[in-house]
Amino acid sequence: MVVIHAQPSTSAAPHKKNRRKLSKKASAKPTNASAHNDQDDDMDGTVADITESIPSTDAQSAPVELQAYEDDAVMIETDSSTLPEQTAAPAFPPLPASAQRTTLKSETRRIPIPPHRMTPLKKDWVHIFSPLTEMLQLQVRMNVQRKSVEIRTSKHTQDVGAIQKGADFVKSYALGFDVNDAIALLRLDDLYLDSFEIKDVKTLHGDHLSRAIGRIAGQDGKTKFTIENASRTRIVLADTKIHILGSFQNIKIARDAIVSLILGSPPGKVYAGLRTVSSRMRQRAL
Repeated sequence: MVVIHAQPSTSAAPHKKNRRKLSKKASAKPTNASAHNDQDDDMDGTVADITESIPSTDAQSAPVELQAYEDDAVMIETDSSTLPEQTAAPAFPPLPASAQRTTLKSETRRIPIPPHRMTPLKKDWVHIFSPLTEMLQLQVRMNVQRKSVEIRTSKHTQDVGAIQKGADFVKSYALGFDVNDAIALLRLDDLYLDSFEIKDVKTLHGDHLSRAIGRIAGQDGKTKFTIENASRTRIVLADTKIHILGSFQNIKIARDAIVSLILGSPPGKVYAGLRTVSSRMRQRAL
């Protein structure tokens, strides 16, 4: 047989009985009524304070979320005001010409001239030094003993690459290009010189080498002129060396045509390929 001892519960019912007993005692003892009333008031006040200090979940969640939103808004506003404005990319102004050139020391270049080009150099000297001095503000002189042309920068030179352009201009004339063709190196920035030998493509000797040179030049230079006009370049055929002046893409077109002729392709086939390439170049230009 199991005996279970029931314990009195701590629910709200005993509190009500205690209040009734207190009220009966107050009626029985009228002398202590004021003290009991004060005690009841204190108890009621403490109970009210306790109930107010225990907030419900619905009543507390809304003010907390609102306060958090207001705090986030204040933080966003302060962050946006303190952060600097973001730009797409930094802008750096170009350096002035005075800062780019070196005023303490002048640069000098010496370009050797082959012996067979010294006589044409003396005839065309006026057309050679005039662009160098007027366009690039360089100092130029022809050294006959050393068989070379010497150029030097001065205080009037403004462009940093002026001496390089002048050296390329004189070098192209020394390789055999005309003055009017070589002066394009000073006016345009995307022109280059390319040089190679026939032996670099295919090792040929004797009559085979002579026939390859003849295929490149053609009768009265017809093939060479056709390649120049189709690729918009200038070609110098000096024995086994070939020099091409033009832009990067045009040099590639002319070099491919010359390589095909060296390898033995007939001129008619090379002409057909040049017509196709020239028509595509005209379409791209339009």
